[in-house]
Amino acid sequence: MPYLRVCPLSRLPETLGGSGARHLMTLMKVGTAISRPAGIAEGRHCVVEVSDIVAPMDGHVTPGDGHVAAILAFAEAWDRKEPLLIHCYAGISRSTAAAYIAACALAPERDEAEIARALRIASPSATPNALFVSIADRLLGRDGRMVAAIAEIGRGADAFEGEPFSLNLMSNVRI
Repeated sequence: MPYLRVCPLSRLPETLGGSGARHLMTLMKVGTAISRPAGIAEGRHCVVEVSDIVAPMDGHVTPGDGHVAAILAFAEAWDRKEPLLIHCYAGISRSTAAAYIAACALAPERDEAEIARALRIASPSATPNALFVSIADRLLGRDGRMVAAIAEIGRGADAFEGEPFSLNLMSNVRI
C-alpha cells in the first residue's frame, strides 16, 4: 500500500532506514547542500530549493509554480512500491505542504478536507506552507478546496521540529 513518509532533516537517516523508502524529496533553502543518501538511486532524489516563506523576502526564494510543478512531477513519477520520503529542515511546513500536495494529486478521488484532516491526525505540528498549497490548488484545478481545507485544520502545535509521520494515499487506512 503506497504512503508518504515525512520527517525533519535531523531525523532523515533513521527515517529513511526505517521506512524502506527508495524515493526522496528534499525541500531546503537555496545553497543548503543535501547529498543523495546511500540507498536512494540516482534519479530518485528530487531537490526543491526554496525558502519557507509566503511572500517575497530579500535573500530568499519565494515558492513559485516551478517548485510546485517539480513536487507534482516527482510524485507522479514515484513507482509507489515503497514509501516516498519527504523532508525539509523542520518537517513542519514545506514538507507537510509537499505531502498534502502529493496526496491530493495522487488520490484525486479523495476529498481535500479528508486529506487535510488525515494530515492533522498524523502530525499535530503540521503547518503546510500556505503559498505552496495555493499554487498547487490552482495547478490542480481544485477551485480553492485545498486552500480551504488547510485553513480549516489551522496552524499546527508549536514545535521546533516535527515528528516523523506517515500519510496514506488511501482513505481511512492507518499505517
